[in-house]
Amino acid sequence: MSTARVPSNLLDHLVHTSGLRRAEAHRIVEEVVSFYGETPEAFVVRRHRELQAEGMRNRAIYTRVATEMEGWRFRARPLSERQIRRIVYG
Repeated sequence: MSTARVPSNLLDHLVHTSGLRRAEAHRIVEEVVSFYGETPEAFVVRRHRELQAEGMRNRAIYTRVATEMEGWRFRARPLSERQIRRIVYG
């Protein structure tokens, strides 16, 4: 989990708009920051594993992962299918 300081005004907003207690809002923000703090390589490996478990074939997985990375929080350079495959299998 992230140890980054969560801005007080963000917590105030979440408590006011969601009905969450402050400690709950803090925990959720830290979880979201941690989730989106993944490196591109960790994201590729995790998504490959998840999509493979859903029964997708590698070629479809590579295309899907490349598309998902375009909208991800990190600013990753575009990866080719070959680069994605190399991250997964070395």
